[in-house]
Amino acid sequence: MTLQPPTTDDWVALTDQLLEVGLAADWVALPGCGAVVVFSGLVRDHADGSTGVTHIDYEAWAEQVEPRLGAIADQARKRWPELGRIVIWHREGRVLLSESSVVVAVSAPHRGAAFDACEFTIDTLKESVPIWKKEFFDGGSQWARAAQHITDVDDRGVLA
Repeated sequence: MTLQPPTTDDWVALTDQLLEVGLAADWVALPGCGAVVVFSGLVRDHADGSTGVTHIDYEAWAEQVEPRLGAIADQARKRWPELGRIVIWHREGRVLLSESSVVVAVSAPHRGAAFDACEFTIDTLKESVPIWKKEFFDGGSQWARAAQHITDVDDRGVLA
């Protein structure tokens, strides 16, 4: 991946490059953190009643993605102030079977905060970041049926 680590403790990115899950896990690890939780969302071979999925094309409103990812990291830190580092990366463009389309990694002194913050981050990303996917399968393609309206996260970390 051609991304360069930031000088802050939050690494958010939208990229067309392969996501290196190991790099995310290694980067969030800090001496004061005893827990690292990583979520990697992979392209699978079926979706919403379609089988034989070969790849997904992701489209993003690029100007909005990184600011919204940063806002999610900010909200996670407000909810769990003890967090160490946070990675939130998402792919755009073509993503093949078994490749990561999204990676969230969180470090914290203890596992509870790391698990909770990671779950909050991926769930909020899915609801508040303008990224859409078109699934390609044997015999055709379709925009993901589970598409939803994009919502905002307010300053309390609650979806508006």
